[in-house]
Amino acid sequence: MDIAEVAKQSGLPASTLRYYEEKGLIASVGRHGLRRRFDPAVVEQLALISLGQAAGFSLDEIAGMFTAERQPRIDRKKLEAKADQVDAMIKRLRAMSRGLRHAANCPAPRHMECPSFRRLIKAASDGTLAGLPHKKARKTD
Repeated sequence: MDIAEVAKQSGLPASTLRYYEEKGLIASVGRHGLRRRFDPAVVEQLALISLGQAAGFSLDEIAGMFTAERQPRIDRKKLEAKADQVDAMIKRLRAMSRGLRHAANCPAPRHMECPSFRRLIKAASDGTLAGLPHKKARKTD
């Protein structure tokens, strides 16, 4: 199938397909005139690439999930690690959502007087809001 058909079936622009080919994620099987030709299985590869991106994997990480023959070779430990990252992100986002909802409905006259809002500010300040480690206070002599 030519690049236009792959673009139509996958919903990806031809420029993305050329970029993926340049990065080694997909491979054309030849040309018909100036148009690249692909094996029909490339549509499934593109779906796997999209799934990987939706899960938060980089294109380089995704490239490592295919053999030289473009067959999926997915490391289950990497999937577990990514699932753990997603779970941690969900936990942080749920906490943020609860904090924002509380701040939106807080009876305190001003947000800075609301203890829950103050905790959100502290979390943003010490890095825990973004899931980063706490900043260490430096000792001064």
